[in-house]
Amino acid sequence: MAIERIVSGMMPTRNLNSDDYDLVLKSWTELQHEYECLFFVADWHALTTHYDEPEIIEENILGMVTDWLAAGVDPSQATIFIQSKVPEHAELHTLLSMITPLTWLEKFTDYKDKHEKLSSKDLSTYGFLGYPLLQSADILIYKATQVPGGKNMAPHIEFTREVARRFNHLYGKEKGYEAKAEEAIKKLGSKKGHLYRELKDSYQEGGKDQPLEAAQSLIEEQQSLSLGDKERLLGFLEGGGKIILPEPEFYLTKSIDSVDNTLDRNSLDYKQKKQQYLDNPDLIRSVISDGCEKARKIAKDTMRDIREVMGINF
Repeated sequence: MAIERIVSGMMPTRNLNSDDYDLVLKSWTELQHEYECLFFVADWHALTTHYDEPEIIEENILGMVTDWLAAGVDPSQATIFIQSKVPEHAELHTLLSMITPLTWLEKFTDYKDKHEKLSSKDLSTYGFLGYPLLQSADILIYKATQVPGGKNMAPHIEFTREVARRFNHLYGKEKGYEAKAEEAIKKLGSKKGHLYRELKDSYQEGGKDQPLEAAQSLIEEQQSLSLGDKERLLGFLEGGGKIILPEPEFYLTKSIDSVDNTLDRNSLDYKQKKQQYLDNPDLIRSVISDGCEKARKIAKDTMRDIREVMGINF
């Protein structure tokens, strides 16, 4: 059975006193008991909008991890690390950028919204345009099965699923798979074969369910096709072959209004716990160091597989 793995991160530029921050921490403290969890400080992501304020990022990193620990995120149950200390994130981002259509990024809804909200900043950078892909790399490098978040995260997860789907389509084929699939398409006949190709291209470029379902129905209706050919065409439609990068599911967290027992940041017990960590910064650094080592081990294993299928595993 596949490992159920949760991956989630926070930028060290957010308001550390906000209610949504409390809610995310509450969610993390619950999830760590049910899944293998990796929680990271997204310092590279912070640079996409605060590249001109590096002091904010540096100042907030230790404070953020201190908050996590004081709130109950347990390093014995969850891996806590810093994004920039696992360079495989950047390596995967670079490789994924080779196969991701530019239109996918240009049409990303959140990109336009944030550009308008942060109009006072010069965000005409590749880093800002490509941040959804970096976020995908953050998730896919650990082969996460679920990613928690509010409703605003749903488009990001769907984008990540499309990127994973495209990667698997390009690099997950068995030996001779494409030639066998092409032979199966010929068996559909000229008209149906042409329709199958149109639906396949539409689905793989746009990631929409409608062409996928239409193509699946077309295949299932062909009585003359062998079971092997049907499976081959279905696999060719969805990418086929080995699943190298699993498509993560979206885990919707509760809204702030639906939770009665959110973390009380003003309680004495919270302040006492936080002070213990503030008095022992070496302990926080040790937690981060251990977490970075654990995270990087998983990331290295994933990159080994990716380099092999992309032909750069010299």
